[in-house]
Amino acid sequence: MADERVVSDIVTKFLLNTCRLCPRLTDRGVQAACRCAELVTRHPCNDAEADCIPLTTGSVAEFYIEPMLPLVGDIDVMFHCSNELAIPRGHPPPAQLPAEFSNYVKVHEIVDSHLPGYVHLELRYLLTECSDNDNYNYSETERGLYFAHHANIDDHGPAMMADLSDTYLLSVDYVPCMRCLSWLPQAADWPTRRRYHDWPDSSTVDCVVSNGCDVVCAVHRRCRQDKWMRSVLWRLSFSRAEIVLLNSWMPVQQISYHMLRFFMKTKRLTVCDASEALSNYHIKTLMMWACELKSSSFWTDNLNLVRVCVELLHILSVWLSDAQCKHYFLSSCNLVDNIFGVELTASQLMSIDEPWFSTWFLNNYIQKCSMLCLENVSSLFSDINTNTKLQSAVSAVVDWRIGLNTALADMWCELQFAQFVISSMVTMWSLTAQSCVCWLRELAKTDTYLPVYFTAIAFLEVTYKISRNGFTDKMMDVLSTIIVGQLVSTRRHASQCSSELSLSKATKLMKIVASSSRDTIRLIATELSSANDLNTSELVELLHWSAVEHLTAYRQLTSRDFGSVATIVTTDFEALYAYKHGDYQRCLQMSTQNVRTLLYAVKEITNVVTCGGLMQLLDDDIVSLVALALIVNPKCRDMIHYVVFTQLTLLLYLMTQCQLKLCHSVTSLARTFHYIQVAQRAHPAMFKLDHLTLKLTKCKVLMHIQQSLT
Repeated sequence: MADERVVSDIVTKFLLNTCRLCPRLTDRGVQAACRCAELVTRHPCNDAEADCIPLTTGSVAEFYIEPMLPLVGDIDVMFHCSNELAIPRGHPPPAQLPAEFSNYVKVHEIVDSHLPGYVHLELRYLLTECSDNDNYNYSETERGLYFAHHANIDDHGPAMMADLSDTYLLSVDYVPCMRCLSWLPQAADWPTRRRYHDWPDSSTVDCVVSNGCDVVCAVHRRCRQDKWMRSVLWRLSFSRAEIVLLNSWMPVQQISYHMLRFFMKTKRLTVCDASEALSNYHIKTLMMWACELKSSSFWTDNLNLVRVCVELLHILSVWLSDAQCKHYFLSSCNLVDNIFGVELTASQLMSIDEPWFSTWFLNNYIQKCSMLCLENVSSLFSDINTNTKLQSAVSAVVDWRIGLNTALADMWCELQFAQFVISSMVTMWSLTAQSCVCWLRELAKTDTYLPVYFTAIAFLEVTYKISRNGFTDKMMDVLSTIIVGQLVSTRRHASQCSSELSLSKATKLMKIVASSSRDTIRLIATELSSANDLNTSELVELLHWSAVEHLTAYRQLTSRDFGSVATIVTTDFEALYAYKHGDYQRCLQMSTQNVRTLLYAVKEITNVVTCGGLMQLLDDDIVSLVALALIVNPKCRDMIHYVVFTQLTLLLYLMTQCQLKLCHSVTSLARTFHYIQVAQRAHPAMFKLDHLTLKLTKCKVLMHIQQSLT
């Protein structure tokens, strides 16, 4: 083994050089958006009229660095019900609420339990929104009624694991909670306590306080055997605050947090006779206190990440020895209160020194990273018994990571995956006004492209619903929300009839007509505002064309930003629309031009998704082909290459169909036949739908040539 004195420096340089800043568009960000939208389509188990309001938490929301080893193993989503609200004890009931809340809301006071950090919720008020303004009236309820949650809480916490049938998505933990719009008096000293090193700064503190808090379904370890306490005990949650705080850290602080989490998870250090594992929350608490109490020089001067982590682990050891791990926000709450058997773990942590930790990190982290590299790089770690050999091996991994420079290519792959997920999920889950808001809000966190793509898919989904079920109030809500870009209130008061609500929505839509930047959107809004004389067929046609407009705009945006890693043509959806409407000459012109661009492209070609609402734009033969493939092998539903094909395949098919419709010569078709053969050789065997479609296209050409010759 190399000299232990230099390994520490090698580990530091490795982490600093390989932990990149996350791009806005990440696979986990897209998946979090999908999981939030999925949740919004559901209703709370105790009220079918209420909505679930999600918040992405955990690693997806907290980290902005991207190490070589993945940070995220699942998606964490908290959610509260739109008809439930918590307020601090003694606070007056609110007169106004955010638009996400229902018109009828039960308000619960937060009552301290005998356990610090844990509370009861006592029903105190019933709020009812006035029909003539947005204010709420309240009435008091009988005192003493504690609200019992319905979550199935086990020893691991309040999270509820979702169905894992979506094999292409990460698993998700849904954590039910109740929203509190105010900062809690239990944490009243946190905003004002003296901070000698200006972390968090005053603007961050103000942001944290303005976000309020939550209470989550949870049970203290002392009360696990008490059935009543299990149902009425809640824990104060500061997840919203933690997201803001962790995103205000310096990159070196995020890297240190990542290292400590990795170490604790791999070592599986436990307390209390191996039944109580040290959790990520202990590490997060340790880091937040360190960021507040340590000066900036601790993190920056003569930076050594191993030294930083070892010192923080020693602090944690002292906390365990003293049985004092103070909650970062709640001064009265001790995270290791009355836990026995911590001496061994505390001793293990205190015995860790820099040589041991750096060697452990080299063997368990860096060598694991090397396995992601090419074999000629990973093989260097078979012999690292000198300083020179070790530095050479580690430098090779760093050079591979930096030289690979796959950030843009990775984003491109994630964008392709996002297209598939959005197209399939919008159809799989019921589209509502609330889910549209959620989709648009969450996707906007990733990039500027996906909200445009979602809008197109949503328009197509609405046209499908209208064609099957007619135009309903629900579809009016959905379209209004998409056009305005935010939730057009769907609260229904008992005194209001449907015609009054439609008139109200129509009025709101008319206000945005003049400011709309897209002509088709303006026409759709105008059509919807004529609620009493709605022409459904005209609306469907407008929605189809607006979807194509948005898809074309999406192609233009991606071509601008990803043209260096992919060959993208921007008029494939316009060609599809022209073909569906019998404009074969225009379709042929666009298809031929695009085929020539794509046929011998050396860069990757973008995909076209065939599932969900996009199937309305496709030729009947393509739809039948996809359906047949899925019927023959239902497992293909979760395999992307059975439901997507490349732009080249689609445009070759359209080119062929138009030539057949326009009775082109055998010579012209023979040239197209050659193009098809080139495309077949270019597509890998795993591109199943491409090969099926190209075979179908080839058969059409051969049949026509044979008929012409006979």
